[in-house]
Amino acid sequence: MKFVCYTDWSQLPESAKELFAQGEKHSVFLSRVWFENLTAFGLDEKPSLSLACVETEDKMLAILPLVKSPANTCHALKHRYTPFYSLLLANDEQSEILDCLVEGLSQMPVHALLLEPVSNKDRRVERLQRRMQAAGFRCDHNFRLYNWIYRIQGQSYAEYMFSRPSRLRNTLDRKKRKLDREHGYEIRLFTGQEVPEAMSDYYAPYNASWKANEQYVDFLNGIVAGFSQFGWTRLAVLYVQGQPVAAQLWFVAHGKANIFRLAYDEVWKPYSPGSILTSFLMEYVIDVDGVEEIDFLTGNDAYKQDWMSERRERFALSCVRNLKNRGRREQFLISLKSLFKGALGQ
Repeated sequence: MKFVCYTDWSQLPESAKELFAQGEKHSVFLSRVWFENLTAFGLDEKPSLSLACVETEDKMLAILPLVKSPANTCHALKHRYTPFYSLLLANDEQSEILDCLVEGLSQMPVHALLLEPVSNKDRRVERLQRRMQAAGFRCDHNFRLYNWIYRIQGQSYAEYMFSRPSRLRNTLDRKKRKLDREHGYEIRLFTGQEVPEAMSDYYAPYNASWKANEQYVDFLNGIVAGFSQFGWTRLAVLYVQGQPVAAQLWFVAHGKANIFRLAYDEVWKPYSPGSILTSFLMEYVIDVDGVEEIDFLTGNDAYKQDWMSERRERFALSCVRNLKNRGRREQFLISLKSLFKGALGQ
């Protein structure tokens, strides 16, 4: 068992494939496709990649995807769209693997790690933190974001909707009737390899929405192309007289539905096309895909509470090496706070 730090995805041995397959079962945001697209298209500047790994001759045991900054700090390979971050860790002797990982990290010329957004219930991160502290790092949690989810627990879509606020159900029924009566509409669902070809019908309402023009088109297209190869993408588009007026992009894999991007043309706001699309996709992922959990990812928007039932928190874990010289340490903490604020603004 040894610690290795790779600087390019192509350097990873073939055995890394098994570890990523295990990670993506927990979250698509731990998949290799996700991380590689972040590296290629998702960051404003070309990253100095540091893949901190533990491996044997024939097996990859741990991967911690990091980006190194000029200030001798490493932070998570993440993006403003990243809702969850963790390390990839094999099910083998995890204590020994983590000891090896932390020993390797301690020997790197790095003064601090900033990992976000992490769960305070993630046992992998919790064990990593304990070992970082034992190795002489001061570790702190800072609140990063809220995350709303719904656990299906065997419900059908009809049962799920019955559990939602009556206000939501009544609004949906009224808005559907109003839009159909006054203009007529249809919803098309694109899945798998159909999705990349239909992305123009996603961008049309997005660019006419309250949001700014999509800043990361190459990144989003790369993720859609990569995830579609595995059948993970669901794109629903609402059309009025043949024109796309609302669109939602979801990722569905391993029993979880992730509500990734949604937008509608503001001209059609009085008809609540976003809510109509959400209800359509909810029905599909519950009754057809048979998911066990629906995740609204990041944000504490009030409307998410109508659809979801449980709110979780995500944190930034900072691990700062204890320096003997107090003045240097305080100066570095100031630098780390600046880095943390910069990460929040991504």
